Amino acid sequence: MGLPEERVRSGSGSRGQEEAGAGGRARSWSPPPEVSRSAHVPSLQRYRELHRRSVEEPREFWGDIAKEFYWKTPCPGPFLRYNFDVTKGKIFIEWMKGATTNICYNVLDRNVHEKKLGDKVAFYCGDVVLPCWPGWSQLPDLREGNEPGETTQITYHQLLVQVCQFSNVLRKQGIQKGDRVA
Repeated sequence: MGLPEERVRSGSGSRGQEEAGAGGRARSWSPPPEVSRSAHVPSLQRYRELHRRSVEEPREFWGDIAKEFYWKTPCPGPFLRYNFDVTKGKIFIEWMKGATTNICYNVLDRNVHEKKLGDKVAFYCGDVVLPCWPGWSQLPDLREGNEPGETTQITYHQLLVQVCQFSNVLRKQGIQKGDRVA
């Protein structure tokens, strides 16, 4: 597990005090180096780089993200179109207009069947979500569910099975492809 760190937040104003809490200190944990090395966003510096790019180059940033997905129908036109300036016409935003995908397939089926991650934990259930790294279970008070001691972890394969079971329930209720269910 990473080492706990206390950081003194600088700056004035209520936001800094609210975030830091009493005494102006905030606690955080850094993951071990081996987890950071294999993470999609391995550091705060990389996060800031990605955020900057998403703001300054949204077409390129989101276009690169979209390349990682399976697309049933690729985007036939511009990936991103928008206008936020009322002097230039109607305000609008269009993302991947005309493209179709199956987000469940991208999140589950590909991870189980193509990437062979079926036995990996997809998420942990509890009141507080923790980053996934070896040793996380040493913090049982932070991973409990609604009742003390209530914890769950779901692998990609288990989640895929549950999603398939639920989709069969919906089919039996008459739900068909294209229906919207909330």
